[in-house]
Amino acid sequence: MHELNYRLAVAPMLHLTDRWFRYCVRMLTKHTVLYTEMLTVNTLLHTDPQPFLFFDPIELPLVLQLGGNDPKTLAHCAKLAESWGYSAVNLNVGCPSDRAQAGGFGACLMLQPELVAECVATMQATVTIPITVKHRIGIDHQDSYAALAHFIELVSQAGCKTFIIHARKAWLSGLSPRENRQVPALDYAMVYAIKQNFPALKIIINGGIKDLQAASSHLSSVDGVMIGRAAYDNPWLLAQADSYIFDKPAFDLTRQELIQRLIPWIQQEVSKGIPITRITKHLLGLFYGQPGGRLWRRCLSENAYMSGGDPAILQDCYAACSLK
Repeated sequence: MHELNYRLAVAPMLHLTDRWFRYCVRMLTKHTVLYTEMLTVNTLLHTDPQPFLFFDPIELPLVLQLGGNDPKTLAHCAKLAESWGYSAVNLNVGCPSDRAQAGGFGACLMLQPELVAECVATMQATVTIPITVKHRIGIDHQDSYAALAHFIELVSQAGCKTFIIHARKAWLSGLSPRENRQVPALDYAMVYAIKQNFPALKIIINGGIKDLQAASSHLSSVDGVMIGRAAYDNPWLLAQADSYIFDKPAFDLTRQELIQRLIPWIQQEVSKGIPITRITKHLLGLFYGQPGGRLWRRCLSENAYMSGGDPAILQDCYAACSLK
């Protein structure tokens, strides 16, 4: 079984980490682990899976995140993922949304560690790629270290060797998914303690990590770091990931050169019937924090849909905003 280098990963984010975002990000970093949006087992079982599972090989290493609670159907979907060439499968045990709760998956599964263990064991027995779990440090008032350690012990015994831990608990009522990413207090120390007490496991920390410097500061205590919204809002921060985090050759293009490199690919996608805005929305943050960055965002968001699918709109906005 090939183990991934999880020193840095971009979190699965619904409606954000689609294949167009992942392609753009892969232009910036070769080694950061990328994730799909969460896909429910029902989506893959009851519709044509091709539009959801298709990816460009350049996106690898790439992990498929699944939402579900039935061992057999999860195993079937894991087998699909393996046949499509995904690097690993991740089980979502962290989403607190009403939809996830109604479906019996996501964060509410932390109350059923035996079921999660059964899901992992069945999936891992079906495929040769790794099965991993992403979860919270707890939910509602079940947020003790003992409960978290019990969860990890049971699930690791079932075959999971990599845990991505969002260092916040989840409230299953009273908070929206967005508030659940911000309101519950971060407890990095609890994640560090898990690594200390389960040294053979790969422990990846997630939650509130805004840049590569912050990511690097965690790597003395855990095996890897997952960045979410910060990487989406400011994708250029990943341009230094290969050198700063992985000690590999750095990305050496300017933003303008990146735009020029993306244009032929965007033309190909548009020729297949993909609306150009499906792609350009992922580039709105390309000049985050830079002079002219707000003008770039406004120019691209207001004009891309009127461009007739011509990716030259990127160069036009670049020139109009006097960006460097």
